[in-house]
Order: sequence, then structure tokens, then C-alpha cells
Amino acid sequence: MTTAPHPVTDEVREPGPAGQQIADRTVTRAKRGIPWGRILAWVVMVVFLLITIFPFYWMLRTALSSNNALATDPSSLLPVGLNTGGFERVFGMQDVETAIAQGGSGASINFWRYLLNSVVVATTVTIVQTFSCAMAAYAFSRLRWRGRETVFLIFLGSLMIPQIFTLLPNFILIKNLGLVDTLLGIMLPTLFISSFAIFFLRQFFNNISTEVEEAALIDGASKVRVFFTLVLPMSSAPLATLALLTYMTAWNEYFWSLMVSYTDQSRVLTVALGVFRAQAPGTGPDWSGLMAATLVAAAPMLILFALFAKKIVNSIGFSGIK
Repeated sequence: MTTAPHPVTDEVREPGPAGQQIADRTVTRAKRGIPWGRILAWVVMVVFLLITIFPFYWMLRTALSSNNALATDPSSLLPVGLNTGGFERVFGMQDVETAIAQGGSGASINFWRYLLNSVVVATTVTIVQTFSCAMAAYAFSRLRWRGRETVFLIFLGSLMIPQIFTLLPNFILIKNLGLVDTLLGIMLPTLFISSFAIFFLRQFFNNISTEVEEAALIDGASKVRVFFTLVLPMSSAPLATLALLTYMTAWNEYFWSLMVSYTDQSRVLTVALGVFRAQAPGTGPDWSGLMAATLVAAAPMLILFALFAKKIVNSIGFSGIK
């Protein structure tokens, strides 16, 4: 006599689809073992991160140290003789006697004037260059005119010319225009055109569908109106990214500003750091004050890049720069 299998017993002996999936995952994990490749990748990333961050920490540690104490223990990882004298000398908040006693030169530093000059130069270059390059990129992308591709190749070819080759011709031009030791003289060579900016925006404009523009043209809108009312609002992300990159480049410019500016009237913050270094007393460089000034000058760019780094990477990838 045959006995029918008990349904509950069969269900326990033969797991269903969900139980089978759990069992398969368990077996797969057992076979896979420890993910050594992923662990190694994380270790390498952390090492590179520490290598990148360490110089900034060392600047902060030196800025918060005393010059006299640094000479006795230069290899300490922590601030030696903790004080804020370096920052006080940078912002002009320390009297001459105290500055000399702490290893400074005692010379006055017009920090706020240098900061204002840097802000004016970087902001003006960013606004004018971004707007003019957007118009040029739109012309290369949408307008049809004879020699367009040839002119664009010339712009691309200019990217391969080192900046040092253009310094002397630009300086002679600025001198003949009477713009030496002026903020306009510092801004003029990069005020309107940037080959990289034109290429960057042209790649983005090429990816924009022309149907919306054609519909606006059929309705009677001009090319200028289409550019201002349709193209620019649609390009807000790459324009913001380009503006940020342009601002950082203008802020960090040093060699050209050093050639053109001679007095506090036009001296920007990066050049002022070199002047601050040259004012070192006979006892040795004012490392605490110099590192404090360097941190103050770099802080705005570090903050901007930390806030918009993801947007920069996404916009560059979308624009076709690999």
C-alpha cells in the first residue's frame, strides 16, 4: 500500500525559489572569499588622499606655529609654540615690535587691497570671457560661414602654444597702450577669448537639439534672440562650470601679474605672497606668516572646488572631453 507524501514534509525538503536564491548567494559569497582587489583599491585611494591633503595640513601646522619654536623642532607633526601670530601679521593686526619679536619683518602688508585687486581681476575676467566665448562657440556650432572649420582649427592649434611664448609680445602691447601697473593691463590678454572655453562650449552646443531653435526661427525670432532666450538658459550648467574654472585660473595667475604690476595699486594676492616672502628679516624667512598668507589666498579656491567638483566632472564628461 503506497503512502502519499506529506505536503509539509515535501515543502521543507524542497525549498522554493526564494530559498534557492538565498542558498545560491551564500554559495557564491563562500566561493568569492575576501574581496582583496576592492580592499587594495580603497587602500591606494586613501594613500593618495593623504598625500594630497598632507601639504595643506603642513601649511596649517606651520601657520599656527611660532617661528622661533619652528627652528627648535622643525619635524614635529603638531604646531610648535601654538599661536595665531602668522595670521595676525597677514591681516595687519600686529604691531611692529610684536611682529619682529615673533620672527616677522615688521613691514606693513596691505592685505585687503591685494584681496580686492584679486577679486576684481578674477570676477571681471570670468564674466567677460565666459560671455564672449559663449557667443563665439555658438557661432562655431550653429552659424554657417566660409572658413568656419579652418578658423576653429586655428583656435584649437593655439592650445598647443606655451604661454611663455606670448608673454613678451603681450607685455610690449600692454606697455605701448600705457596699461602697465593697472588692473586692466593684467586682465586684457585673457579678458575676451579662451580657446579652451570656446572648444568646451562648442562641444555642448553641438549636443543640443536644433528643433527648438528652428521652431523659434519659424515664429520670427532672430538668431540673437534665440541665443539669449533659449541657448543660454539651456546651457546654465556648463556655463557655471566654465565660469568656475575661469575664476580659479584668473585667481591663481602669477607670472603675468608679476610682469605687469609694480605697486600696491595693481598688485594681486598671488604676487603679494612673493613680496611678503621677500620682506623676510635677516634672521630667516617668516615661515609662519608666509604659510598663513598662502592658506588665506588658497582658501576661496579650495572651498569653490570642494563645492562644485562633481558639477565640473559631469559637465566636462557631457561636453565630450575624455
